[in-house]
Amino acid sequence: MLETPDEVFEALRENHQRPYGLQRTVTAEELAEAAEQFEEPDALVTALLELMEAYEYTGEHRKSPVVFARLLKVWDDKPGAFSEWEAGQVFWRFKWVTTSLLQVPEVPLAAIQGWAGQMSERYREAGYGMQPVAAMRHRIAAHTGSGQLPAYDLWVTRPRERMSDCEACETRHRAVHHVRAGDDKRALDVWAPVLGGGQSCSEEPYVSQAQALLPLLRLGRTDEARSHHLVGYRFARGKTGMAEEVGLHIEFCALSRNEGRGLEILAENRALFGVAGAPLALLEFLTGVQVLLGRLVEDGYATAAVAGPLGRGWTAETLLAQVSGEADTLAAAFDARNGTTAVGDRRRARLSRSPLLAEPLQLGLRTAPAVAPAVAPAPVPQDTAGTQDIPGDFSALVARARQLDADGHPGDAVLWARIAERIAAEDHVHDPELGPEDELLAELARERAFTAYEDERWADGRAAMAEAAELFERAGLPWGVLVARARIASLPSAGGALDPGAWAELDAVLAEAEELLDETDADSRRHYLTVLQCRTFAARAEVITEMEELPEVSAPVRERFESLTAVSMAEAARLDVPQQVATTRTYAADLAARSGRLDEAAAELRTVLGIFETLDTPWRAQRAEALLGQVLLQQGHHEEAMELLRRAMAHAARFGDPHFPVARTHALLAHASSHTGDLAGAIRHLSEAAARFDRDGNDNGAAETRLELADILARSGQQADSVAVLESLVTEEASAALDDRILAQARLSLARGLRELDEHRASAEQFLLLADAVADWDEQVVHTLAAAEAAVALARSDRWDTARAAYDRAVASHAKGPNPGPVGEMMRQFAALTMAAEGPEGLDTALTHLADADALLAAVPSDLDGFAHWYEAGSIHYQRARALASAERFPEALAEMERAISTHDTGGPDGESPRAEAVRVAALIEANGLDSPDAAIARLTPAVTRCEDAGLAHAAKILANLRGDLLSRREE
Repeated sequence: MLETPDEVFEALRENHQRPYGLQRTVTAEELAEAAEQFEEPDALVTALLELMEAYEYTGEHRKSPVVFARLLKVWDDKPGAFSEWEAGQVFWRFKWVTTSLLQVPEVPLAAIQGWAGQMSERYREAGYGMQPVAAMRHRIAAHTGSGQLPAYDLWVTRPRERMSDCEACETRHRAVHHVRAGDDKRALDVWAPVLGGGQSCSEEPYVSQAQALLPLLRLGRTDEARSHHLVGYRFARGKTGMAEEVGLHIEFCALSRNEGRGLEILAENRALFGVAGAPLALLEFLTGVQVLLGRLVEDGYATAAVAGPLGRGWTAETLLAQVSGEADTLAAAFDARNGTTAVGDRRRARLSRSPLLAEPLQLGLRTAPAVAPAVAPAPVPQDTAGTQDIPGDFSALVARARQLDADGHPGDAVLWARIAERIAAEDHVHDPELGPEDELLAELARERAFTAYEDERWADGRAAMAEAAELFERAGLPWGVLVARARIASLPSAGGALDPGAWAELDAVLAEAEELLDETDADSRRHYLTVLQCRTFAARAEVITEMEELPEVSAPVRERFESLTAVSMAEAARLDVPQQVATTRTYAADLAARSGRLDEAAAELRTVLGIFETLDTPWRAQRAEALLGQVLLQQGHHEEAMELLRRAMAHAARFGDPHFPVARTHALLAHASSHTGDLAGAIRHLSEAAARFDRDGNDNGAAETRLELADILARSGQQADSVAVLESLVTEEASAALDDRILAQARLSLARGLRELDEHRASAEQFLLLADAVADWDEQVVHTLAAAEAAVALARSDRWDTARAAYDRAVASHAKGPNPGPVGEMMRQFAALTMAAEGPEGLDTALTHLADADALLAAVPSDLDGFAHWYEAGSIHYQRARALASAERFPEALAEMERAISTHDTGGPDGESPRAEAVRVAALIEANGLDSPDAAIARLTPAVTRCEDAGLAHAAKILANLRGDLLSRREE
């Protein structure tokens, strides 16, 4: 029980620090009730303002006007009970009440207009301008659709004044006006200061980011739309006061063909179905949900399970019916209240929209797939030599597939898949004109083996190829048997090495092939050369294994590859099969590239592409083009590399190559884009690569790609985007599929990203989860780092007891897995944070932390690789000086900062930047603490020149500005 006003004020201060939500709102209600007991209304005024704020930011718009009415009565009775700030808030919150009344359809329009009139009278009596009143009248007109243009003109032509909404919010309302008028370009031009970060407030740019999503998509500005969705939704997630914005993000997902992402957002925000305090916001949320559900039902997923209001299970169809009925009723209520059809018209316009993109906009997130692909992949355009027209006649279909296979055309895969479907049908009867049925079954088994090889499922590939060999044997086709045996023997095992006995089998197959060879028959020549190719492939696999496991490739292995390469190319030339020469040269180029002989690799690959061009077989070129692009990327020829990689992907799409590594090629294009300074292009390619890896079921590849994406986003200044991507990797479902080390890296990157956003509590949580995950690893250095960084994050979030426990955990871990850099940084940070929290009273504690840092540094070997003793020692001196200065022990502080300067001097060029910072603080101590501005100026003058000579222009400018301030002060 709170018995005095001071106790209520203290409780109000504590509650004000809580995030908006149920706990803060309930506590605010209790405190307002407690403040009623006192004769003087001072505490009640503060409590009512706090309660009204809690309602405003949690969507309780029904209750907010009631609270304001109580507040206004106190104002009329005892204006002296209001502080200057509180008096201003009375007039400021007239606007909140207007928007709250608009939210509730039961409030008559006349009452809302009357409220705007009262606001006008009170503003005039208090001497405030009418621009805020005009703004509120425009809000009413925009909502009802009646008199919008004159109301807009009356508002925007008046100058802003003290009680005007913040500039960012006014910018949003102006932009939304143009969106509703159908002028997306003008709207986005108006929005530029907010979306670009020049204007902001507690709600902006996040509300605008949601409102601008569809205009951006309509104008093709997809990179911006992606970013604003990632950042804007992350802010809105789970907030009951942002139901409308969440609905807009769900609608964006539906119209950008990201239905799976939309369903995830729906599941994360089920509580919004119960937002009874803000009916208009609820209507906007439900409409966004209905857009998503409508897309799913239309695409055939009516019975798919989806997240809806708590208490029962929902399908897309049943939830759509529920949402549609409830939203229709709400829209009708608003239109009845307003006497117009504006609310219903806007809703119907949203529901009539179709997806704005032909293919999904890749968001870069790890998103659970929708119930099934809501959009079928776009048809791949095929060359006339490919599979543009799939024969309907089964015999023609088989003949076409066999011809494409013989030509080495990747488009045969689509045809073999269609053949497999036809054979599996119950009414299928084999036509003897196609040859033995076992031959056709063998060809299908071989195709399954090829698919397994591409996915590196070696055991599955062997099994399928062995089945093919057996079927070819039964069909009486010896070349089919020999080629299948050669392919089985040339495959590496799961560990990468060839199986024992592989060469004996390959030798045996070659001997049989040489006996069977008929040089006058094209098919015989082709099969024989395939056997030779398998031998070269096996020799290549041996070289790669030794490259990965040994310091260098042994002479016998290297010589075998070179010998077999020479034989294969010579025989291909002798038998006039140039495409086989090209294939063997590609193997040689690949190994040259892996060995670092990039010029040799590039020359070989250009020769290969020349052969394909001469033969007019462009469908064979994409693998060589992609490899040459990768080589050029390593050589630093980024523009040419990008051209080759794009051409390779275009050929793969044109000729229907189902096994082309599209995901990996997008990742390579991202690297090239990054090197050319096109970070937006890199982000697009990495987002696409991650989505492709997802589609291929390569969870770790997708995660590694997203780690790269997060890094580039952070480097490009999009830290919140980066965090959104990383958060999608550490969900319970996503993390279960990842390698432990990849997940650990994701948590570390996320924790540091959250720290950059000043979300220290969330950062600490991720550091602690990382520490727990790696606690049993043999390399305890990771655990030491995680515990140390967790301790600092906890301290920054003012959770000192837990922070101290993490601090002790880091020190104990350091004894097992030494990692002095993070632990020393932790000790220095604790000293700084202690002084910030406790002031001079914390000096002894801070100095104890720094003494611990000294002891830790003294125990580090002088030759520890990668550890800069000078930096660590200088940083301890610097922090000790800062602590002493905060305690106003200025002579000791200056002496300690001198030690920091001299220690950083020993760091050479790397020490110049921290030295400049130490000089800056030393000058401040002299000028402000010791009242010696002349000494400070004398210190700064040579330091400015030194920074300029070292190329530290920014540091030089800071020191020069400080010197200028001190000179001005001296003249005064």
